[in-house]
Amino acid sequence: MEGEITALRQQKRRTDRANVYIDGEYAFSLQKVIAAKLRVGQVLTHDEVEALQAEDAEEMAYERCLRYLSYRARSTEEVRRYLRRKDVSEDAAERVIERLERAHLLDDEAFAQEWVENRETFRPRSKFALKMELREKGVASRFIEQAVEGLDERASAMRAADRKAQQLSRYEWETFRKRLLGYLARRGFGYGIARGVTEELWARYGSEDDEYDNLTGLGP
Repeated sequence: MEGEITALRQQKRRTDRANVYIDGEYAFSLQKVIAAKLRVGQVLTHDEVEALQAEDAEEMAYERCLRYLSYRARSTEEVRRYLRRKDVSEDAAERVIERLERAHLLDDEAFAQEWVENRETFRPRSKFALKMELREKGVASRFIEQAVEGLDERASAMRAADRKAQQLSRYEWETFRKRLLGYLARRGFGYGIARGVTEELWARYGSEDDEYDNLTGLGP
């Protein structure tokens, strides 16, 4: 497609886009920021049209990523996978990612730290579980190790289990123990930490009538 631009018109429904008419007929649409470079009477070659459409596809991909990132922070690999699902070419995807990094909207080091802090606040996990989650999101190992360094797993397990322990406090020790150990195991905590936390929370919330010492063999 090539020829003389005879009109540039803003779309009615998509006011951020403009329709380009060549030789009196609709040819294609572009983001307004790209169409602003054009003028009526300008002659476009076939290669220039292809370049404009490629630039438009990249700009649309960038705006999609802005919406994608508006819900929560993402890792670079998550954004790359998202663009792949949207059939954005690999070259265009890398240019979009570079733009996002320059705008400080993509930063895997900060993402890993934020992910761990969010989990610690709302849904504590073991170091192992956190590492697995971040690896699945394509975060580099060095950023993962930095993010989990210094975590107190026992304190995390206590925070994870406290509310659940209160819910289970109406049960006898054996049911309390099995369910709370399972709950902590599903969050990646090892048996040693889970057992100690379970015993401490039973002492805090468990029934005084339950023969805890006899059941566990921990009595005198």
